Amino acid sequence: MAKALDLEEQEQLDQIKHFWKKYGNLISWVLIVVLGGYAAWNGYQYWQRDQAAKAAVLFDEVERAVTAGDVARVERSLTDMKDKFGGTHYAHQAALLAAKALQAKDKPEAARAALKWVAEGAPDPAYRDIARLRLSALLVDAGSNDEALAQLSAPFTPAMAGLAADLRGDVLQAKGQKAEALSAYQSAWQQLADSPDYRRLVQAKLNALGQDPQGDSATATGTAK
Repeated sequence: MAKALDLEEQEQLDQIKHFWKKYGNLISWVLIVVLGGYAAWNGYQYWQRDQAAKAAVLFDEVERAVTAGDVARVERSLTDMKDKFGGTHYAHQAALLAAKALQAKDKPEAARAALKWVAEGAPDPAYRDIARLRLSALLVDAGSNDEALAQLSAPFTPAMAGLAADLRGDVLQAKGQKAEALSAYQSAWQQLADSPDYRRLVQAKLNALGQDPQGDSATATGTAK
């Protein structure tokens, strides 16, 4: 009986040896890849947390400089933020904040540069939209209507599309393109249904151009019936 068990155990050992000889290297490499990937993922998560923590500290520095009205410090802190943590949300928040302060301190070119950086590189579409809207407004102030229209030509997220259409109407009206301005305001009026206060402002612009969107809507409804 003991010999039978010994033979059976020996046979099992031989099978294991054969299996390991055939697949051992593959199993080892798979384990190395899996464990290496797990270690790399943990390392990346730690790096991201570390970057975010450091970026938050530098964002506070930008915020303090803005509060103090120290333009040189604002520009210096923003440059550091962009160089060291340009891929973080903090960097794009800092650029939006700095742009507002720079514009207030009569540095429109620096403000436009900060907004353009956000508009072109922010990973969050909401930040990009905010930057493009504000940049367009600054370009209009500078008399660069065509550049403003270029910023407003690309699609916006639904939350910002109505505001973009309204601003596009303003630019087109400033260029003397009344028909195109009316079309832009109509689009804005339709998309701002959930913003009644802003919608009334757009309606006033349409009325000033000789059009009543509510009257047109009522007429269209009556015709459909």
